[in-house]
Amino acid sequence: MPAHDPLYDLILMLDSAAPEDQRQKVLSGVESTISSGGEIVNTQDWGVRQTAYEIRHKADAEYHLLQFHGARDVLETLQRTLKIADGVVRFRIIKLAPGTPAPPANRPEPRPTGIGETVAPEASAPAAEPADAVA
Repeated sequence: MPAHDPLYDLILMLDSAAPEDQRQKVLSGVESTISSGGEIVNTQDWGVRQTAYEIRHKADAEYHLLQFHGARDVLETLQRTLKIADGVVRFRIIKLAPGTPAPPANRPEPRPTGIGETVAPEASAPAAEPADAVA
């Protein structure tokens, strides 16, 4: 691998409902594709997380991050195979700028599910009473 190949992030979202062997097959295929024409620098398994919105009627996905150096043909092969691979919900390959800091060793835990929800009925009841008294 030439030292001048840029560094890339591959964010891979796999179908959490797919069989484990199918998800492992996709991951091992990605790793072998990268290794054939590049070098894997870092891999992280972020586990199953809820997506911000449903993608193909799926509310969660198994997230993986792979950082690698690779040539253009590696990128083209990855994009071609991941578009048609069963079990892939979504993927994104991002070219990192030189000097970009490394990702944290462990991905922070997802936000609690209660963020953005309304306040409990007991807390909102006193505010509603004066409005009812005026009407």
